Amino acid sequence: MKSRTYAALFAMLLLTLTACKETKDTSGLPETDTTGTVQSVSETTSASATTTGDSGGSVTAMSNDDKEFVSKAGMGGLAEVQMGNVALQKATNAEVRAFAQRMVTDHGNANAELAHLATAKGLALPTELAGDHKHALEHLNSLSGAEFDKAYMTHMVEDHDKDVAEFDKASTSAQDGDVKTWAGKTLPTLKEHQTLAKDIARRLR
Repeated sequence: MKSRTYAALFAMLLLTLTACKETKDTSGLPETDTTGTVQSVSETTSASATTTGDSGGSVTAMSNDDKEFVSKAGMGGLAEVQMGNVALQKATNAEVRAFAQRMVTDHGNANAELAHLATAKGLALPTELAGDHKHALEHLNSLSGAEFDKAYMTHMVEDHDKDVAEFDKASTSAQDGDVKTWAGKTLPTLKEHQTLAKDIARRLR
């Protein structure tokens, strides 16, 4: 009787030990799975951060040629407006006065657009005339009457010949997309100015 009792107790003890071992082994599996999941999320987060960094670093600096064009265009536009204002005060010919008003209006609008573009690119436009533009303005201020009219239109022809050539080049070869678009948008107006200036200058001879 005692032998059977001991045998039954021994069998129960074996079953209990076996069950504990299975529970321990099974509890280890989720830990491995959970660790793998955490590593996967970490890798995904890292990949996402890298993508954001690449996107944020996609902005490129403007080329020296584009910067030079923007600076020249700013100086030229400033000169057209200032010379136009002088012509509105000094010109005696009605066509010359009308042309001067168009210079102030058209180049004033173009200058505002260029200033907005330059600010977005971190560039500063000229605020005072220099070089040939300054000398031309000083020359015009020293003249009056018909002499002024002829000299002003001569300057306008020369300036717009240069402007059209520079804007035509920038509209096709500028590396900065915004500069290229603005040059192409402004070019037709400059060509109209060029044609009109030549016609008026011819009639003043």
